[in-house]
Amino acid sequence: MWGSRWHLDTVGFFNKKMLVEEIVIYGLGLLLCAGVMIFYVKIKSNKSKVVEQKIQQAKENGVYEPVSLYPFIDPNICIGGAACVSACPEKDIIGIVNGKGVLVNASSCVGHGACFHACPVEAISLKIGTEKRGVDLPHVNQNFETNVPGMFIAGELGGMGLIKNSVEQGKQAMENIHETIDAKIQADVDVLIIGAGPAGISASLQAKKMGLRFKTLEQDSMGGTVFNFPRAKVVMTSPMDLPGYGKIKLTETSKTELLELWKKVTEENQIQIQEHTKVREIVQDDHRFLVLTEKGEQISAQKVLLAIGRRGSPRKLNVPGEGLEKVAYRLLEPELIQGKDILVVGGGDSAIENALLLADENRVTLSYRSEHFNRLKPKNLVNIEEAIASQKIRMEFASTVQEIREKDVVMNLVDRTETIPNELVFIFAGGELPTDFLKKAGIDITKRFGYTMKSKKA
Repeated sequence: MWGSRWHLDTVGFFNKKMLVEEIVIYGLGLLLCAGVMIFYVKIKSNKSKVVEQKIQQAKENGVYEPVSLYPFIDPNICIGGAACVSACPEKDIIGIVNGKGVLVNASSCVGHGACFHACPVEAISLKIGTEKRGVDLPHVNQNFETNVPGMFIAGELGGMGLIKNSVEQGKQAMENIHETIDAKIQADVDVLIIGAGPAGISASLQAKKMGLRFKTLEQDSMGGTVFNFPRAKVVMTSPMDLPGYGKIKLTETSKTELLELWKKVTEENQIQIQEHTKVREIVQDDHRFLVLTEKGEQISAQKVLLAIGRRGSPRKLNVPGEGLEKVAYRLLEPELIQGKDILVVGGGDSAIENALLLADENRVTLSYRSEHFNRLKPKNLVNIEEAIASQKIRMEFASTVQEIREKDVVMNLVDRTETIPNELVFIFAGGELPTDFLKKAGIDITKRFGYTMKSKKA
C-alpha cells in the first residue's frame, strides 16, 4: 500500500516537474519568438522611416512627381517582397514602407521596366501622366496606326519608352505595314522610317527582312534618345529579340554597349541610316505621303512610320551667335576636351552631369536661369554642390545668355552684365515635344492623366 502510494507520489512529482519544465521551455521559446518578431518589426519600422525621409526629401527637391513613364504599385496586391527595389538599376526609385512598395524618386525613372518584370505577384503596371500632370499622347490603334491612314507610330512617341518594348513595337508595326502595302501605288519607297532609335532600328531590320523598299532618317545620330544618355548609363535590363540578329541576352547593358551592338547589326544587314536629316513636314498626296526635310529633300512614301521619340528637337536659346560652330546641344567624347573655357547652360540632370564631366580638365561656368536647382537627382545635387563649394565649377544662378561670340559670351547676371572668356558652349535646355509637328501632319493628340501603358493584368 505504502509502496503504491510512494509510486504514485513519485510519478505525480515527476509529472509536475516535467510540466513545469515544459512550461519554462515553451515560455522561453515564445519569448524568443516574440523577441525576434519585435526585432524584425523594429528593423522594418526603421527602414520604413528611412524611405519616408527619402520621399519627403524628394518632395522638397521637386523630384517626387514622375515626368514620363513610371511604375504604379497596387497596394492591394503588393506583398512587400522588394524584388522591384532590387531589380531597379537606378536605385531609390521604389522603396518599401510598412510592407508595401511605394514611389520614392519617380522623376529619375527612365522607364526600362525592370521593376515591372521583377514583381512576382504582378502588382506593378506602367503609367504615364498623373492626376495633376497630363501627358500629350497621339491616337494609335492596336496595329500602331494613327487616325491618319498609312501613318504609324512606334516606341517612345506613343508613350512606351522601354527599349525592349520599343524594339518589339517597331517589329510589329512593320509587320502590320507589310500587310497593307499596295504594289499599284507609285512612290520612292514603300515605307519611310523617321527616327533611328530602338523602334526605328528594329523596324528597319524587319523591313529589310520582309523585302520592303524603305529609307530610314534620323535627325541626330543612330540611337536617337539613347545616343544622348551618359556613356555608362544602364539602358536595358532584360533580354530582347532583335530582327536580323535574334535573341539578345545582354542584361545591365550600358548605352555604349547597346550602340555598338546596333551598329554591328545594321552593318551586317547592310542597312544605311541617313543621319542628321530632320523632317520638316509630312503632307498627304493621292494615297501616299510627301516627306520634306530641312535639307530640301523630298521623299514620296506609301507608308510612314514615326519612331522619333518624345524629346523632339533640342530647345534653343534664340540668342545672337547661337549658330556658331562652338555651340552644341550634346556632349560627345568629353575626355578629348581639355584646357578650355566652357559655358554649360541648364539646371537639369543632363546639364549637371555634363558640367561635372567637363570640370575635371576644363574651366567650367554653369548658367541656370532659376535661383536654385529643382528636380535634380539627389546624387547630382550633392556632386554639383561640392563642385561649386570647391570652386571646381563657377555657378551663376538667375542668369541668362545675352550673346555668344567667337571668343567670349555676354551674360546677364543678377546685378550686372558680364563678358566671360569662352571657347565652347553646351546648351541643355530640354527638348521641344513634337506635338505641333504631329498635329500639322493630321494626327490627333489627347492629354492623358494617369494612363496605363502596360499591365500584366490587361
